Amino acid sequence: MSGTSLDGLDVALCRVSESGKSTKINVLNFKTWVYPYQLKTKILKVFAKTEIDFQLLVELNAEIGRLHGKLVLKSLEAWGLRPSQIDLVASHGQTVFHAPQFLYPHSKVNSTLQIGDGDHLAVETGIITISDFRQKHVAKGGEGAPLAVYGDYLLFSKKGEDRIMLNAGGIGNFTFLPASAKASAVFVTDTGLANTLIDQAARKYIPKAFFDKDAALAKKGTYNPSLLKALKSNAFFKKSFPKTIGPELFNLDYVEKAQLQSNTKSISVEDLLATLTRLSAETMAEAILKVIKGKKSFKLFMSGGGAHNPLLVKWLKELLPQITFHRMIELGVSGDAKEAVLFATLANETVAGGKVEFGSSSKVPSVSMGKISFPR
Repeated sequence: MSGTSLDGLDVALCRVSESGKSTKINVLNFKTWVYPYQLKTKILKVFAKTEIDFQLLVELNAEIGRLHGKLVLKSLEAWGLRPSQIDLVASHGQTVFHAPQFLYPHSKVNSTLQIGDGDHLAVETGIITISDFRQKHVAKGGEGAPLAVYGDYLLFSKKGEDRIMLNAGGIGNFTFLPASAKASAVFVTDTGLANTLIDQAARKYIPKAFFDKDAALAKKGTYNPSLLKALKSNAFFKKSFPKTIGPELFNLDYVEKAQLQSNTKSISVEDLLATLTRLSAETMAEAILKVIKGKKSFKLFMSGGGAHNPLLVKWLKELLPQITFHRMIELGVSGDAKEAVLFATLANETVAGGKVEFGSSSKVPSVSMGKISFPR
């Protein structure tokens, strides 16, 4: 798994048995390979932009597929395994553009694009590869995200316990898993921001940095109420659930317009990062509060890079005092490995399972996702 934060590639080694609601996953190993600085720079040239060097995009499609294959092989070597011992590779690919229809009114379809072609990965590793999961979701009327709901439901729902599975990656999203454990009552949505604006600001103001590690600068600042109000004024936050979004909307141009609107162009970098962190905390918390509707028995399990941001976590706990926060590892999967594990679950469903019937009320397409690439 490689997300919109562009941190690198998460590789999880999973032993999977059965399928559907009987799925059992044991995470045997996990490693994150940090993307080389030059590769990050190249991806950023085509990432969430409407005008790009198309040749670079085409080259990256092959380059990332091969790189991911090499990193899978390096992982297996480090863990003392041969490629022949692996049944499947599940590859999300690298998102470069996410375009829900509401964001582009001239468009007649939802669309999304992940590069890092599965054929290149399969040939590089010699392992059957399942990839390009999001297209079936779009083809069946979804927006291509969030996909976490499928794995969340199969692996983490528990009868008798209401759960919120909050993922704070580049974009924030959560799955509501009802105590009834009924698929038709499951709910999932993007909330808006998690790390994407914080990371973009860090890249702009901190030399050779890709994020504000441990919120070191944000903790020195104070969030600015005027700028926060301007940042929250976008129609996206008033749009009904479920919804998805990406850096195509939430980028530094968005921040600059809000600063002009609120006359806050002169605030310090520390105050800006604090404000962007507060924006993520408030929009995630407000979305969750709309869904739980006053209930107080919820358990929240947090994953994604934002789980390592102490200021973001602190503010979330203050904004959601009625919810108990838990670590993903309590469910047998680390928060860092969770998304990679979820795509392993989807790949298992592709080849060994069927499709979970979520029902029309959940607005989650009942589909089996992923394309199969053979190494020969």
